[in-house]
Order: sequence, then structure tokens, then C-alpha cells
Amino acid sequence: MIQLAVFDCDGTLVDSQANICRAMEACFVAHRLEPPTREDIRRIVGLSLVPAIAQLLPEVEPAMHVAMAEAYKSAFHAMRMDAALDPEPLFDGVAEAIEALRDAGWLLGVATGKSDRGLALILEHHGLTDRFITLQTADRHPSKPHPAMLQAAIAEAGGDPLRTAMIGDTSYDIAMAVNAGTHAVGVAWGYHEAHELHAAGAHHVTTHARELPALLEAL
Repeated sequence: MIQLAVFDCDGTLVDSQANICRAMEACFVAHRLEPPTREDIRRIVGLSLVPAIAQLLPEVEPAMHVAMAEAYKSAFHAMRMDAALDPEPLFDGVAEAIEALRDAGWLLGVATGKSDRGLALILEHHGLTDRFITLQTADRHPSKPHPAMLQAAIAEAGGDPLRTAMIGDTSYDIAMAVNAGTHAVGVAWGYHEAHELHAAGAHHVTTHARELPALLEAL
């Protein structure tokens, strides 16, 4: 029996909103546009970059979304090179939940709107690189809620949708799980509200990472 738990990254494993907001603000300023509010930016965390910008700025041409995505990447890279990134801490209890799941025999993966490089840096910083057997990112898949990255994680792990749980903080994560036919577990410490996760189809919404091992074992 394969048991696979696939985690979102931003808003689920780590609190990365400060850097995402700063980079998004910088890309709008670079194009002489009024930046969105930070609440609006947090709403699109989890989407791949071009669709996220398109949601923030639907009235402009698609080519502008692509150009702004490149400006976002440049802003983030500059912050990293200048050692100006804010800390991106693990949420309370996440490290312990990961260890408990591994000890219980779960296979672990990540499915995120981040790039390969961005995810690798996060996992390396927190000493989690070897905890996950499958890493799926926006570099190789359509944006959530398309199920491609979750389906790829299941295939790579040799799993089965019915024995897989997708764990995420946004309605995009939950909708992706629904589209892939997996269990959908929402976390209430991220960037969408619990009622939005339920509305998107979450089977469960948990309020603290320490609850995850017992919750997944009960599925």
C-alpha cells in the first residue's frame, strides 16, 4: 500500500508572503503601475507566475503578463543576491509533522507554483531536501488547479490517487486535489480562509501542523 502526502510550499510549509509581496510590488513599479494591495497579492500565492499576474491585472495584454513575470523574477533574484530576502520560516510544527509522517512510512512530495530553483533553495535552507521523493514545480507543469503536477508526483512515487493526500493552504491546492481524484487536506495557517478551502472541496481543514500525522493516518 502506497501512502503519499504531497505538500504545497508557500503558505503551507513556509511563510514566504513578505518576499512574494515585495517582488510583486517591484515588478509593478518597474512597469510604472500601481502595485496591488498585499492582501490581493496573498490571494494569488499558489498560482504559477504568469497566471497570478494575469489575475492581478486582467485588463492588459498577455504579453504584458509575461514581461511582468520576468520583472518579478529579476526582482526576486536581486533581493537574493543582495542578501535582502526576509526570513521564510517553516510554520510551527511542520518539521515535526514531516518527521512523524516519514517515521510512519508515508512517502512525501511537494507540488508548488515555485520554480525548481526557488523550491530547492527553500528545502536546502531548512534541511529538508532529502525528505521528499518527488518535487513538482511550475517549471514543468501548468498552473494549479490543473492536476498535472499532482498526477506527476503520484506517478513518480508509484502511488495511487486514492492513497494520496494533497495538503495545501489555498483553494487552488484543494481544486487541484479534487481534479486529480486525491484526498484534499486544507491548512488554516496559510493565505486562504478555512471556509474557502471547504468550498473548494477540502475533505478536512486542520488548524495546526501537529494534527497532520493523525489526520492523514485516519483517512
